[in-house]
Amino acid sequence: MRVLMVSKALVVGLYQRKLELLAARGVELLAITPPGWRDERGETPLERSYTAGYTLETLPIANNGDFHLHFYRGLAARMRAFAPELVHVDEEPYNLAAWQGIFHARRCQAKTVAFSWQNLNRRYPPPFSWGERWALGRLDGLMAGTESAAQVWRAKGYWGRMAIIPQFGTDGGLFQPAATRPERPFTIGYFGRLVEEKGLRVLLEACAALEGEWRLCLVGGGPLRDELEAQAERLGMTGRVTFLAHVPSAEMPALYHTIDALVLPSLTRANWKEQFGRVLVEAMASGVPVVGSNSGAIPGVISDAGLITPEGGVSALTDALRRLRDEPGLHDDLAARGRERALDEFSHEGVADHTVAFYRAVLGQA
Repeated sequence: MRVLMVSKALVVGLYQRKLELLAARGVELLAITPPGWRDERGETPLERSYTAGYTLETLPIANNGDFHLHFYRGLAARMRAFAPELVHVDEEPYNLAAWQGIFHARRCQAKTVAFSWQNLNRRYPPPFSWGERWALGRLDGLMAGTESAAQVWRAKGYWGRMAIIPQFGTDGGLFQPAATRPERPFTIGYFGRLVEEKGLRVLLEACAALEGEWRLCLVGGGPLRDELEAQAERLGMTGRVTFLAHVPSAEMPALYHTIDALVLPSLTRANWKEQFGRVLVEAMASGVPVVGSNSGAIPGVISDAGLITPEGGVSALTDALRRLRDEPGLHDDLAARGRERALDEFSHEGVADHTVAFYRAVLGQA
């Protein structure tokens, strides 16, 4: 089958491994991505990491960094030249890039599928509500990252073909447990955007209440960094907290070996709740125990392979970190269970298998 995929997420090199596996399963694949993508952390340039068996091309992007209004220049011509049977628009049905991909796919008489993480039933003003309704009426299939995302689209009236498949998997050969745990203070990690909804003020307060030896490593960029540095200073923990800027995806596996627990203390907001938490799966595959809040998809991702604390619960988060530090049996048990769950439920191979099966179903081949 000939598939054209449009995805800004593919600027991240590690995500490209799924495309190699799609190609190995008989998909003739052309992937389109921008030369880079901007968000709160700055611009992430394209990393060409896994490119065997398929074609990865860039097209210039307009309104880079605007989630709702970005689109690709030259997409129609490239699509016509490739003549796909199916176009996979790796975008939410309410944004302009998705509409662009669906419109031109239909002109090429190709089937179309889109992908969504949206797990809140948000009602958008025109023109986004009009565009969303238009897109839902023309999609041949929709992939939802979680069950809660699927429920949102059913509630919005989409009753076409749907499958629950994470957008990307995790490479269990790349993300592996360290051979040994080095002697060091108990080191807590947070990897991601430094934004209010990720609950980082709560994390700092919880660490400040943790007696004994510990360190905290915050990796990522975002508008909250200056405020978090000031908070750490007020709490008297400056010497224990390290801030690192954005790390290329190829360096992430080694980064997990520098921490003893990963925390994702996300906070639900009126317009957002945690949609997945990819760092949780990467940490689990790396044999690093995880602690997450009960925001959005986090409990479903972690299941019984980590610790769940209430959103905003400083004392509960402190207790969870204390247990992981002071109970070696718990730490090792969660490390093993996390690794097993990551490989069983969230591997690149599994995601590729389910994606190809969905493509075939949409094309009437299964």
